[in-house]
Amino acid sequence: MAKKNQIAFLGPIGTYSDEAAHVFAAHLGLEDPEYLECPSFNEIFDAVDRGRCEFGVVPIENSLEGSVTSTLDNFAFSSPATILGQTVLSIHHCLLVHPDAELSDVTTVASHPQGLAQCRRYLASRLPNVKTITTSSTAESARLAAENKHIAGIANSYAAEIHGAKVAEADVEDHFGNQTAFVLIGRQGHPPVLEGKRCKTSLALFLKEDKAGALLMVLSELAYAGISMTRLQSRPTKQQLGNYMFFVDFEGSADEPAVQTALNCLRMKLREVKVLGTYPVLDDSDEE
Repeated sequence: MAKKNQIAFLGPIGTYSDEAAHVFAAHLGLEDPEYLECPSFNEIFDAVDRGRCEFGVVPIENSLEGSVTSTLDNFAFSSPATILGQTVLSIHHCLLVHPDAELSDVTTVASHPQGLAQCRRYLASRLPNVKTITTSSTAESARLAAENKHIAGIANSYAAEIHGAKVAEADVEDHFGNQTAFVLIGRQGHPPVLEGKRCKTSLALFLKEDKAGALLMVLSELAYAGISMTRLQSRPTKQQLGNYMFFVDFEGSADEPAVQTALNCLRMKLREVKVLGTYPVLDDSDEE
């Protein structure tokens, strides 16, 4: 039976996913929340779907790098999990080093591929002759930096504190305003658990066949219902080259009459209409 106060996230501790899990736990009002570290997004979904955890937290989109395809693929092809809420974290990277190290000691910079990509100009300017290596997470790079004077990591200050690394320089990201949207997931049919000032609905749409005008038909049904889309993205169906399905996000609830009518019309024309969730979008002004 799922533990009501347990949240699965992409480990190790100190990742931005860990930070997002703590944000959701505060909004949920969980007493003594437990956090389950998972090595992959697949295992987060599996922990929720099998009832090992009540909740999971996964990133779904980054303002610079785009959608997180592993998360989308789990929603579309392998998991019945539903989205219960969304929160957006501002991403501020730090250059972390061993407590006794200086920048002149660093010969290697380690981080998650996205962390390295988001600090590319900084690294070229400040550490031009230093090689880079990828790690499974930003938090793992903090651990490596804390253990080796010649390795610097790119992670947040939370990871530095946890793993005992030193912040050599803060806010080293190339683009200010870098943000990542995280979603809280639960088992299919899970009742709402969060409140927010606005709500959003996510869909996965599967065509019966790839033919001219298919996308226009989908858009026309949504437009006729007055639906304001915030995202439209195609993904391969993994069945045949050239076959695609679509992810759609829009403002509002799937329970609204006009939206219900549009979804029912789409169900008659598409192979599958999968409602991934109608959920609140949390922000700093929402009460915890």
